[in-house]
Order: sequence, then C-alpha cells, then structure tokens
Amino acid sequence: MIDIQILDKPLILQEAIQSVSAAGCGALITFSGTVRNQTAGKKVCHLEYECYYPMAIKEMEAIAGKVIKSYEIQAISMHHRMGRLIPEDIAVHIAVGAAHRAAAFAACQSAIDQLKQRVPIWKKEVFEDGAVWVSAHA
Repeated sequence: MIDIQILDKPLILQEAIQSVSAAGCGALITFSGTVRNQTAGKKVCHLEYECYYPMAIKEMEAIAGKVIKSYEIQAISMHHRMGRLIPEDIAVHIAVGAAHRAAAFAACQSAIDQLKQRVPIWKKEVFEDGAVWVSAHA
C-alpha cells in the first residue's frame, strides 16, 4: 500500500500511521521532519515550500514503489507540506509498515534520503536579515 500526499495544511501523523497499519505489520516506523529555528547560526523566521506538483507526486510514488520492493515492506506513507511554515511545524511525515523492524527502519531512512535527493521541492529560508532559496537536493 502506498499513500502519497502533498498538502498545504498541517500534517497529521496519525493519518500517515493509519495508512500503513495492518495485521501483518510487526513494525511501524515513522519519521517527522520539523522546521528548525536556525540555520548556520542564523535565526529562521519561517520557511516557504514550493514544488512542481505533478512531478513531485510522480517521483514520490516511484520512490515508494522502489522502497517497498527493495526492503520488502508492506506499506509506506509519504506526506509533505507546502506553503509557509514556522519553526517547529512539521514539513514531512514518512511512515512505514513492515513485518520486521530492521526492514522498516532501513526503508524509512531510504525514503527520506531519496525524497530529499530526487523530488522537486524547494524551500525558501527567511531570516531576520533576508532570505535564500534552498534546494532540498543534497
């Protein structure tokens, strides 16, 4: 089962968890990425996320499909938020359901790493003295 969402409203972890919960899953792992209050010693006022929606959804679906096959997990949920976020807001949730914890942990890490490398999502970091666009790609 694959659940991919890009939303312009607050993310709800329980929704991601529900989408990967199943009787055959002995492990349920989640990752939540939050907005930090500083970058390189500079105070972050807020972030602004934008994406190319059709391609972002397609890439997230491809990542999820690859992760399911590579790690033999039962389900994966990937939710990313768009728009203006302030420190401590949730920007991304990933949830993985698998028979065993080792596969679930590895799949969750692979999913977030690939999302940051491949998905066309951009963020603008706004500081007290200016702003900068930062690609999510490493």
